Amino acid sequence: MLKVEGLTCRYGKVAAVRELSMDVNAGELVSLIGANGAGKTTTLKSISGVLPPASGRITFLGEDITRATPKRILQLGIAHCPEGRRVFPYMSVLENLEMGSYLRSDSAEVAEDMAKLFERFPILHERRNQAAGTLSGGEQQMLAISRALMSRPKLVLFDEPSLGLAPNLVERTFEIIKSIRAQGVTVVMVEQNAYAALELSDRAYVLDQGRVIMTGTGAELLNNPHVKAAYLGA
Repeated sequence: MLKVEGLTCRYGKVAAVRELSMDVNAGELVSLIGANGAGKTTTLKSISGVLPPASGRITFLGEDITRATPKRILQLGIAHCPEGRRVFPYMSVLENLEMGSYLRSDSAEVAEDMAKLFERFPILHERRNQAAGTLSGGEQQMLAISRALMSRPKLVLFDEPSLGLAPNLVERTFEIIKSIRAQGVTVVMVEQNAYAALELSDRAYVLDQGRVIMTGTGAELLNNPHVKAAYLGA
């Protein structure tokens, strides 16, 4: 479904990602783990078109999206749920959700999808006319996930979905991501909670200083001595 080949990304003269290659198959949940500054967020930004790569190639469903605009990439079916939620704070919950579907013209199905999301997250329905910036961190995360789903994506990129959340909300967030994957949506996730990420993942890539240094199934990496020592605190 998604193929990244030899990806290099720079901020000025500094290379944040170096010759990174990865594959994601349809229906998988694939995680990127690594220390801060390893290049995980930069990789997601390149896939979604926010940060054009310096070199390399990215293809999605057979189409080269290396230099595609974020709009084109969203049209193809890749939604990005960014680090820190990034809701539109002065817009209402409803307006944020409408922004998620702005490329769609099937108004009846958009309304149906929104009704399903309100059923899944009753608090968003209750606060649909409230400014998104006044929601709690957990509620903003629900909104950010829902906004991404309003585009009816084939692939969702999650960047640190548990960041800043209370422990009970972290667990719920991961359950939501599991349910999204169970509905046939492919997921690529960056997550500092490496243990939880690997437990959820079919496969994972370990990044260090912008390079892939290890890959394997979630179970394999959970039992890998280097991963245990470096990322799992064991």
